Amino acid sequence: MLSLVSPGPGGPRVNACQVADNDGSCDVGHYHGAAMHVWPGGVGVHAVTGGNMTKYVRQAGNRMGSNARTGSTGDRHGYRLMAVHAHPDDESSKGAAATAMYVHEGANVLVVSCTGGERGSVLNPRLQGDPEVERDLVGLRRTEMAKAQEALGVDHAWLGFVDSGLPEGDPLPPLPQGCFATMPMQVCVEALVRLIRQHRPHVMTTYDENGGYPHPDHVRTHDVSVAAFRAAGDPEQFPQAGQPWQPLKLYYNQTLSMDRLQALHTAMKERTGQSPFEEWIEMRAARGDDAFRAVTTRVPVADWFDARDEALRAHATQVDPDGFWFGIPQEIEREVWPWEDFEMAISYVHTTVLPAVEDDVFAGLPEPAQADAMGSDSSRRPSAPLIDDVKER
Repeated sequence: MLSLVSPGPGGPRVNACQVADNDGSCDVGHYHGAAMHVWPGGVGVHAVTGGNMTKYVRQAGNRMGSNARTGSTGDRHGYRLMAVHAHPDDESSKGAAATAMYVHEGANVLVVSCTGGERGSVLNPRLQGDPEVERDLVGLRRTEMAKAQEALGVDHAWLGFVDSGLPEGDPLPPLPQGCFATMPMQVCVEALVRLIRQHRPHVMTTYDENGGYPHPDHVRTHDVSVAAFRAAGDPEQFPQAGQPWQPLKLYYNQTLSMDRLQALHTAMKERTGQSPFEEWIEMRAARGDDAFRAVTTRVPVADWFDARDEALRAHATQVDPDGFWFGIPQEIEREVWPWEDFEMAISYVHTTVLPAVEDDVFAGLPEPAQADAMGSDSSRRPSAPLIDDVKER
């Protein structure tokens, strides 16, 4: 059976149009412009676009390879994940519970901070005006990152670029010379390609084309991550940066999805009459750039909210312990939204869960040894991604 899936406010949904052979399998070919492909041992998927909606085509049935992961199993030994973020503290507010869970279950997780947060401000009112904090904010943020790293159990690397700051004014002032967002793209991409080839992640996470929010470093993080994902497996690109390695899946963090914010906002209004998300929802609805993103992957992480919150509190200069980030009681969060959300952007492996959401960013990967072979040997993987849904800004 084939299903055309379109993203909507509640995530992917099945359209009424479905096609199947008598035996429940599907032929390779094209259906209403959607490219279908069956790769040996499993299901082939291509992303196609129509209007402003992204459609996915999948094969339903039992043709998935016997060694492929179909969901969460609790054993991640041998798998590697790279989470690419713009600043120290971003790793603790976007996908943190999932990274802590995957580490606990045996995966090797490397968090990459593209910048050191050098141009950040002290956002915790308890520490504003403290001369010890203001004297060496850069050094303090590195100490905070080390504490957050310990809370999550991850490995960590600095990509080595300088924070661009968040420009304000009308018109906006030029960005500082030499900052991350103004560095030559190839310089930034090579640095991340080098890390990818060293760490050899099977899965990468980063931000969508809007950066999650329009900070220049977040937007640049998206651009660099996508370009490095595409280049790392190509021996002709950056040959000086190590042996080629192709990550197999790329996701965008959607932890702060509108679906999640709205669900928690509604629950808080019903139970307490107030919500910390009211202004944020109004602001993002007015901006309109992420209101209807397709959440393809929803990882159950309720048992790891404590680790996430500990990591957030480690960034004491950036996070008010009485503020927005802790405005929803955990018992409500566990009941209403016990997941962290991701959006699949690129995949070289088959997925069997669409139109339902995945529950695991490693879903569809073969066993670790086979995944390693796919990453290092171009003859062991498709010549092009089976899903490629990277959008232009």
